[in-house]
Amino acid sequence: MKRRLPLYSALLVLLCAGGCINPFAPRLDTSPLDEALDPRTVPGVFRKFQKAYSNRDTTSYGELLDSRFTFVYRDYEQQIDVSWGRDEELRATYGMFQSAQRIDLIWNDIVSTTEDSTQLNVIRSFTLTVMLNPTDILTAAGIANVTLERKHSTDPWKMIAWRDESNY
Repeated sequence: MKRRLPLYSALLVLLCAGGCINPFAPRLDTSPLDEALDPRTVPGVFRKFQKAYSNRDTTSYGELLDSRFTFVYRDYEQQIDVSWGRDEELRATYGMFQSAQRIDLIWNDIVSTTEDSTQLNVIRSFTLTVMLNPTDILTAAGIANVTLERKHSTDPWKMIAWRDESNY
């Protein structure tokens, strides 16, 4: 009987606690949006972008992209510009996120900005490190030419274009 009492007690505690707390379904975070990640500010856009990459979170990254989003890079071997839209960008990014064990994106200096009330162009350098496994680490440093747009000054910025101006 002594052996069963601790087992029954443990089961009783688990059953009672199970109705209150599920360790596999953490509580919803209802805290206010972290101002550092607020996409209504330009620094917030880039911090949210960086966090989405670090967390390998396609949903957060997708929230930054406008439905008209276009990614463009230069294929130097064929001497042509290659581009794709939002859906392909999210598929490619998802593939990278799934393949990597760790991703570090560092936004460096802003080279230039051009701005009006509804559109902003930011050219800035970045360093991207993708660890596929401990012995396979890819590092790239480049320039991102990003165009952001919003309808009103209180709306979040959305990325409508990203031209990778890196020389790989």
